[in-house]
Amino acid sequence: MWPHYPLLLWLCAVRLLSPSSALPFEQRGFWDFTMDSLEKGEMMTMIRDEEEGSTPTEPTSVPTFATCPFGCQCHLRVVQCSDLGLTEVPQNIPLDTKFLDLQNNRIQEIKENDFKGLTNLYALSLRNNLIQKVHPKAFLPLKHMQKLYFSKNLLPTVPKNLPPSLVELRIHENRIKKVAAGAFSGLGSMNCIEMGANPIHNSGFEPGAFKGLKLNYLRISEAKLTGVPKDLPDSLQELHLDHNEIQAVELEDLSRYKNLIRLGLGFNHIRNIENGSLDYLPRLRELHLDNNRLTRVPTGLPDLKYLQVVYLHSNNIDQVGVNDFCPRGFGMKRVFYNGISLFSNPVNYWEVQPATFRCVTDRLAIQFGNYKNKVGGQEVMAVFTELHHHCSPFLLMEPILVHS
Repeated sequence: MWPHYPLLLWLCAVRLLSPSSALPFEQRGFWDFTMDSLEKGEMMTMIRDEEEGSTPTEPTSVPTFATCPFGCQCHLRVVQCSDLGLTEVPQNIPLDTKFLDLQNNRIQEIKENDFKGLTNLYALSLRNNLIQKVHPKAFLPLKHMQKLYFSKNLLPTVPKNLPPSLVELRIHENRIKKVAAGAFSGLGSMNCIEMGANPIHNSGFEPGAFKGLKLNYLRISEAKLTGVPKDLPDSLQELHLDHNEIQAVELEDLSRYKNLIRLGLGFNHIRNIENGSLDYLPRLRELHLDNNRLTRVPTGLPDLKYLQVVYLHSNNIDQVGVNDFCPRGFGMKRVFYNGISLFSNPVNYWEVQPATFRCVTDRLAIQFGNYKNKVGGQEVMAVFTELHHHCSPFLLMEPILVHS
């Protein structure tokens, strides 16, 4: 068996070095673990979980004459046809298919009858094709589909007549410049939309574009936005607008989004957040304002009782006040901070009063760095060491070296 060791090592290395095509900001979806689940025998469990709570039906038996499209792999109602160089949706897809994977092909058009009879389909991946055109009746047969992955294509608009059962839609990295009024009408079950990396401006969202949606999650990152859109669903709990061209947050920009728990505004051009803007977000727990052009800590942070994480690194903040983060009185904040980043700002950490971070859980929760100074090629990072006291903690700044 020894002579085979070099071959085994080479195979292991190839598997470890296999490139991943997942985007950095993509959440983990079922296509990330489907094949592993197949190998582990967990797919049936996932299918059973998906079917729980549905109307009882007679078990569907696979006909003995059922076929699998040429070149595809069919197993446990999962049909995988990815990376085959397909130029159209294959025929003869088993009618009991739950998961259909068509990603990484060269499909240019979705025709009217491409999914005919696939009434049991739960999830469809068309990611990374060349799709420019979708027939308005193409999705009508998909009565129970909940997940549609349409990212990395050439779509100019949001496809029409999406299934009312849809829960998750990913259409990022397309060529969408306009979202018409009623584009998502009838999608009352929709929970998550990922539509970043499209060349869309604020004016590209017509009034009523999101009407009727009860979204929890929306991402419009890497677009052409110059301001916070004002007509998004008021049900949102997560809103990600990172990597845009937003220059300021005005007083009324966030007034509609009182349910937000996480707000991402990093990598913009924000110079100013108007006083009172954050007062509309009483439930906010995480705020990303890193990589902007802020010169001071935004006002209103001490009044956000549930705020736990604030990213303010890589701005132009040159001073931090003793009451910028924590309320003046004890007991006013329901939860303490467990993450504040202030590194890569021109503020001198030794000039910040230790009491500034009196409502932080742990000294390691604060990341504070020298803006320009380097020591031996390493950035000087200040963390806060807690000197234990029974009544109230005293904080002492302690510089440490952190690799740059």
